[in-house]
Amino acid sequence: MLRRSLFAALPLLAAGPALAHPPRQPDNAEAQSIIEEIKTFREKVAKAVTSKDFPTLRAIYADTFSHTHGSGKLDNKDARLVSAMAGEPMIENAPATEISYRVFAGPTVIVTGKSPILNVKEQKTYDFRWVAVYVTGRDGWLLAVSQATRLPA
Repeated sequence: MLRRSLFAALPLLAAGPALAHPPRQPDNAEAQSIIEEIKTFREKVAKAVTSKDFPTLRAIYADTFSHTHGSGKLDNKDARLVSAMAGEPMIENAPATEISYRVFAGPTVIVTGKSPILNVKEQKTYDFRWVAVYVTGRDGWLLAVSQATRLPA
């Protein structure tokens, strides 16, 4: 009898995720609250990059983090940590203008902006338009992916 009941329940167990409700899109008040959280998180990231706070940086970047440079070079989490510890110019702590926040279910937040970034080899500053994606992790916000595109002079 127990065996028959278990076999009858298997299709329901297998369909569990399919029957689950998708995440709900935050309403305006929730979205504004999340944006404030991300602003605070971005300040934490900038401070950690500037002060070369390795433990904080290691916790900030998602394990699967990737950054695409304006040159097309791709960094993973480890490479990004090395860049931060070396004091290389990064969008994470660069002054930013034209910042836009878009909040999605999850919650996930996409932030875009524009920043001047020093090209160390040329010793010349260029404007970059960038995007960063923030996701919720087990212990709070994580920087999941970023990309920077150099703007024409």
